[in-house]
Amino acid sequence: MSQEIVPSATAVRLSHQILRSELNFDAALDRLAGHLLSDPRVDAVAIALTTFNPTDESKWVHLGKRAWLREWRRPGAKCTVLPDAEAEAQDAFSMPWVSQRSRLGIVVIPDRDKLPHEAAQDAREMAQCHVRGIVNTSLLSGADMFGSFSMGSERAGDWPESLVADLRLFSSAFTARMSAEAAQRSLADAIKRGDQASAVQQQFFAATGHELRTPISAILGFAEVLQSEAEDLEGVEDVQQVAGFVAQVRKDAGIIVGAGEQLLAIVEDLLSTARLLGDGGRETVVVAEAVQDVVHWVRTPASAAGVQVSAEVDPALLVAATPAGVRQVLTNLVGNAIAHNRRGGAVTVTATSTSGEGGESRVRVSVRDTGPGLTPRQLSQVFEPFVRFAEPGVRGTGLGLSLARAVAERDGGRLGVDSRPGEGSTFWIDLPAPPD
Repeated sequence: MSQEIVPSATAVRLSHQILRSELNFDAALDRLAGHLLSDPRVDAVAIALTTFNPTDESKWVHLGKRAWLREWRRPGAKCTVLPDAEAEAQDAFSMPWVSQRSRLGIVVIPDRDKLPHEAAQDAREMAQCHVRGIVNTSLLSGADMFGSFSMGSERAGDWPESLVADLRLFSSAFTARMSAEAAQRSLADAIKRGDQASAVQQQFFAATGHELRTPISAILGFAEVLQSEAEDLEGVEDVQQVAGFVAQVRKDAGIIVGAGEQLLAIVEDLLSTARLLGDGGRETVVVAEAVQDVVHWVRTPASAAGVQVSAEVDPALLVAATPAGVRQVLTNLVGNAIAHNRRGGAVTVTATSTSGEGGESRVRVSVRDTGPGLTPRQLSQVFEPFVRFAEPGVRGTGLGLSLARAVAERDGGRLGVDSRPGEGSTFWIDLPAPPD
């Protein structure tokens, strides 16, 4: 009966410190790397984080949205997994054969030259970073993949079983630590988002109350004046006085009607958004079909404004959202791009595949116009309720973008804008793609 290989006493003590949070994340990694590098078999230690951001980012190499990398090397060692300073995120080593197997357990490779044919890419990448042997393990907790740990050697040969046991223990300890920290971060983020939502909600209701008060005050004020003047004229038969009152009614009635229309427009915006926010769950939406519908709906106002609207969207692009919500947000963005454009201008709708911070698939739909663009101050306020930068004569409530953002966020999306004065604006909505 073979004796089970147990981790070293140093590895056990360090793992206890990691689990009890006696060391911060980076200090624990430094201690771990130092322990592994104390074995002459190890020339380099590396960790890659994919869905867990490090606390001190200055010590890490950030590969775009793909991963964070950190490496420790023995003095004089040539092996390295860090990309060149000029390299792009896609230039980083992927190790597909090793990565797939490390999800099932620790992978021990004594010599890259003895890897199977299907691991040819892994062998090439190991040669590129001057590594002959590696030990790799994933930081995996259930469905959560936090990253991976690796130790490498410039020489071929068997790996000490006690060293492999140490890395396995460290992997378990760090995975448990990151799972706990991820849960704490999620809770803190949820509390923060709740506080932000509450603040935004209070701001929105305060702004709405202020904006509603203006037309209501106008309606009541002019109506009271007319009522008072009508009472004063009761029984008066002077034709000139009556004619003057009629002229005043005609003038004030226009103001009352305008205030009423503004009030009705605000209420309609609020009610239509409330209906959208109360719609059922998300569905798979074909982006090209939604865009086509919106372009069809805005043909008349676009023609009247002398603005050309075009769209170029791949029919294969899909998002997971409420169909009515996607169309409503796009209608708002395209409608604004027409209203704030110049005669003879153009509006172009495009869509591209992208990815979120965690690597999840998303789709970004962009609406670009040839209008005057926005100043930095306007950019900071453009999504606030009742804020308008329209030219005189352009009607609107100032609620469209604020409510569109609420609809987009309800579907797990984001609304944003890129703009410079004199260069037009590009408003975009970023939505999650359907799960595979």
